[in-house]
Amino acid sequence: MLISGCSAAPAGSGAESRTVAPANSTHYEPPAFRNAEFHPDAAVSGSGAEIDLSAVSQGYVAVRAQSDKRLKCQVVYGDVKYNYDLPGDGTPVVYPLQSGNGQYNVRVMQNTTENKYMELFSAQADVVLDSEFEPFLRPSQRVAYSVDSACVLLASDISAQAADAAAVVSSVYEYIQSNVDYDYDKAQNIVDNNVTGYLPDPDETLSTKKGICYDYAALAAAMLRSQGIPTKLITGYVSSGGSELYHAWNMIWLEESGWITVEIRAPRHEWQRIDLTFAAAGQSALVGDGKGYADKEVY
Repeated sequence: MLISGCSAAPAGSGAESRTVAPANSTHYEPPAFRNAEFHPDAAVSGSGAEIDLSAVSQGYVAVRAQSDKRLKCQVVYGDVKYNYDLPGDGTPVVYPLQSGNGQYNVRVMQNTTENKYMELFSAQADVVLDSEFEPFLRPSQRVAYSVDSACVLLASDISAQAADAAAVVSSVYEYIQSNVDYDYDKAQNIVDNNVTGYLPDPDETLSTKKGICYDYAALAAAMLRSQGIPTKLITGYVSSGGSELYHAWNMIWLEESGWITVEIRAPRHEWQRIDLTFAAAGQSALVGDGKGYADKEVY
């Protein structure tokens, strides 16, 4: 994936101070941690590939394969196709079923020549999700974390001080925009070397306190999902200064209504857009209202 258009936004560069005062002394209590795992005993296999469909109701499929050639996993839902990298060393990878209920075809593809692939193995599933939020409450390849991740432990500390989910979002939002600087060198390296298939690492972003838009969005998604707050990582295009930039951002879902930041209000029972990269630069016109955004892929 080429992140050539990620807009540069250093943390704390002009953004207003954002605080949320709890309305009462109650504290947010997150639900049990939702994991996503490969279950080898439940997997179907063929041609060196294994596909685990046992947890599709929880919004994900897990795949592993062995091959000395480049592999892809393609998740197909009607006309919608998501193509992911798949390691050939047998490491299991989790992919979301983000298109909702219906029939999915999961295909393990092997490189033949240049950018052409052939199918090694596939499996189908008629998916009925336990809830529409399942794919956005668990780790996956693009939003990678575990119960022991540093970002999850930090999110737990933050949520322990929050009155409700809105306060959790506000505190996570403020922490990231105040502590993570935009990594101009990484962005330039991706452009100069035509890097594709870049995957964010939320714990690395937290440790280095630097990242590009994809890193901002993945870190926020990991922290909020771990606390039971449905969060989408979205890639696409945003209009800024008369041009379209390739970009990554988040959308969240909150049961309660309330102010999250000075600029953003989270309506009850609606997805609400949050863009940490622009927010860190104080560009409030591009935060929250959804104007100028063109969603391309959702994870």
